[in-house]
Amino acid sequence: MGGRVETFAAPEVRADDHVLGPADAPVTVLEYGDYECPYCRGAARDVHRLLDRYPDAVRFVFRNFPVPQLHPHAEQAAEAAEAAAAQGKFWEMYELLLRPASRLDVESLLGYAERLDLDTGRFSNDVMGNVHAARIERDVREGTRNGVNSTPKFYVDGQRIDGKFPLDGLVDAVRAAVATASAG
Repeated sequence: MGGRVETFAAPEVRADDHVLGPADAPVTVLEYGDYECPYCRGAARDVHRLLDRYPDAVRFVFRNFPVPQLHPHAEQAAEAAEAAAAQGKFWEMYELLLRPASRLDVESLLGYAERLDLDTGRFSNDVMGNVHAARIERDVREGTRNGVNSTPKFYVDGQRIDGKFPLDGLVDAVRAAVATASAG
């Protein structure tokens, strides 16, 4: 019996992706994440360290991959992030949602919106009305097509980083990609 090798599409950055860092950076780190996942919360800190270490060489892309079977508030938190993005504050909301002690119930999400000076009526309508569900579903569909099987799942220049502790592999892959880009 021959084993079937699974092949996945490499993610490509879209014009409407959430991107941090220079658009022309030679290295792209893309994460599929879930705001309620404790590993994603830990990874957010490490991603910031990478961006601080390579400010001109790395751009970071975040996509939604809520896993509601494990995290009952994950989809609502993704809606909150997208509702904040609609008001120009995606990364600020991302930071609040991924803090280690962040709560993701509706009351807390509204509190974050107030803290970020968002139009809370619009924010509330967006979140409660699942206004951004299609975008979140598209991220999940693409993530599945790209081989996402857990969160966080990272890609460096389209290459999936696997392993029990993907951050070790992430740091090594970014270091190698930056060195290659510098040499090129």
